[in-house]
Amino acid sequence: MKTGARMKQAGLVLLMALAAGTAVAQEQSVAPGINQPFLDRPFESWAESFHKEGREVFDKRNEIVAFSQVKAGMTVADIGAGTGLFSRLFSNAVGANGKVFAVDVTQSFVDNTMANVKKEGFANIEGVVNSPKDVPVPAGSVDIAFLSDVYHHFEYPLAMLQAMHKALKPGGTLTVIEFDRIEGVSSPRILEHVRQDKATLVKEAESQGFKLIEDKRFMKQNYALRFAKQ
Repeated sequence: MKTGARMKQAGLVLLMALAAGTAVAQEQSVAPGINQPFLDRPFESWAESFHKEGREVFDKRNEIVAFSQVKAGMTVADIGAGTGLFSRLFSNAVGANGKVFAVDVTQSFVDNTMANVKKEGFANIEGVVNSPKDVPVPAGSVDIAFLSDVYHHFEYPLAMLQAMHKALKPGGTLTVIEFDRIEGVSSPRILEHVRQDKATLVKEAESQGFKLIEDKRFMKQNYALRFAKQ
């Protein structure tokens, strides 16, 4: 079965689970193997590709941080932190009295990122390795959960939404930056690689206790959403 067909099938499985009122995490991965490439290339090569001009979320990184409404003293969970681009920016924004959890499913990403940020003098970033179904930080400890081009990498999106909901404080928010998947408009790479469109993402988030509070467009390939924990 081709990747595109698998993506459509996975999306159908997830929507059927939502329609059935599934409250617990789905057992079947909707994107098996999607994170394997992060194990196949050296950390340094990923850092070079993530931290470069021309990558939209890199070029718009300051606008993305501003959109997230991060403030001094907050705790931010940068989920799918990768090579730590946004973890560093959030670290500066929350200041000495704040904290950033750099969460990633790839051990080598967390290890290398933490080694680098410590050398660079960042003292308020804590590395966290998660499984595809959890966010292992204290419950009710996070003001902002943040995802940048990460949601489509969730093998178990409902479980991850539940985990982020649990990690957030009452009134906490979830920021999602994600590729806009539009049939006939988006690039072939996005259509092949990204499982869900914006409407599906919103539906999934709202099914797990989030409410959409802001939908802003300031990028060409990506949309920006903010949800509040209900």
